[in-house]
Amino acid sequence: MSLMGILDRVADVTTFDKAIEPARKAVQATLRPQAVKDLLHGTWLGHPLHPVLVQVPVGTWISAGLLDAVPRLRPAATVLIATGVAAAVPAALSGAADWSEQEVGVRRLGAVHAMTNVVALGLYAGSLAARRAGRDTLGRVLAYAGLGVAGGSAAIGGHMSYAQSSGASHAATAARALEHDWIDLGPLDDLPEGRPALRTGNGSGVDVPLAVVRRGARVDAFIGACSHLSGPLYEGSVEEVRGARCLVCPWHGSAFDLEDGSPRRGPAANPQEKLEIRMEAGRVMARLPVRHL
Repeated sequence: MSLMGILDRVADVTTFDKAIEPARKAVQATLRPQAVKDLLHGTWLGHPLHPVLVQVPVGTWISAGLLDAVPRLRPAATVLIATGVAAAVPAALSGAADWSEQEVGVRRLGAVHAMTNVVALGLYAGSLAARRAGRDTLGRVLAYAGLGVAGGSAAIGGHMSYAQSSGASHAATAARALEHDWIDLGPLDDLPEGRPALRTGNGSGVDVPLAVVRRGARVDAFIGACSHLSGPLYEGSVEEVRGARCLVCPWHGSAFDLEDGSPRRGPAANPQEKLEIRMEAGRVMARLPVRHL
């Protein structure tokens, strides 16, 4: 069986849920207020923050492994290991924030990812303690063991990102299925005022849901699947969030600015895909932006 197959089986183990669900609730209760969650999600950045932060511990620990192989460079390796241990804390917090808002299969595999990271962090902390006590050989052994465990954990994280789409924009995926021609959304007068309406566009033989909001003579149209976890935005609401009129997802409360689709409130970190609009004889026409053509 391939590595992906093994990890997918782990994601199907329901017995993990007895321990995971209390941990998830504890994370959500601890990471308050909403502004703290949004900081850790990367909502302000328009990109998930966790993959940005993990570059520091991963990079420093790999570099330390190279420097440890050269005797005269080992003091520098110790500094890098300590830097990675310190940087692992904010990386873990951002990962926990994202993990608590994911679907159940991602949470199961994410729990394994977190546990292996804790083991790696413990090995590196032990390495620092051994080096400080003058037991340099033990320090290097523990550091290389930590690097091996961290590498395995990174493989799990990669599977969560690329195979389970954790952190990916589900709206961008849906946009790729939509036709590239102008889509007739119907007469302007048929759209309700100030709340999202469901319209569809053709996409490879299937209908792609769109969320359309009318504000007077202005119309904003978005891919109907929320960028976070494909929630139905057309069943959401229009609300004022942090000084902007936003389309709010009914599943997890992510809010997207009607002006440009940028996230104003998490857990979404990626923008919502917005369509171009033009009017033809009182009818609303929409099309994907040119970057998708």
